[in-house]
Amino acid sequence: MDNKEKKRKIVKNIKVDTRKCVGCKACEIACSAFHAVPRYSSINTGRSRIMVVMDEMTDVFIPIRAGDYAEAECNGRNTYVIEGKEYNECTFCPASCPSRDAFKEPDSGLPLKCDMCESDPPIEKPMCVDACTFGALTYEEREVEVEKEETKRGEIEIGLKALIRKHGLKKIMDTAVRVSKE
Repeated sequence: MDNKEKKRKIVKNIKVDTRKCVGCKACEIACSAFHAVPRYSSINTGRSRIMVVMDEMTDVFIPIRAGDYAEAECNGRNTYVIEGKEYNECTFCPASCPSRDAFKEPDSGLPLKCDMCESDPPIEKPMCVDACTFGALTYEEREVEVEKEETKRGEIEIGLKALIRKHGLKKIMDTAVRVSKE
């Protein structure tokens, strides 16, 4: 008999139905407005945690959400053919990584990740799903049993490491000291 204590966890997911996506990018606009500081004060789709990849010649539109940060480039990239058009793996990759600018905060270069628009007070569903009037994005929650909590690096740690790589530890430390005195 298994003596490990089981915990229940809510798994949140956004399903994509590419047959319904028309490439309007309302999801990108809603996401960027929600994550603006202050909230809803501006729209800059470069700050969006979702992007619509499209091939206008064949009307294939695929919304991709920002996933975990990848510290290194991929060693091998596969090519996919969809309705006669070739795409490489980077096209559909949800990671922020050193080889491309997708899912990076434009001003700082910090990696972005979809947070399902978690806020206080909580909203019913992520903004991209709410903005998708064509039903290409649907939100679901399900409860699963897990043996132990997954340990993931926090966003602050990932962000600081990205800043250190970009600007150097001394500059980051000097800036932190200066800002803490303000």
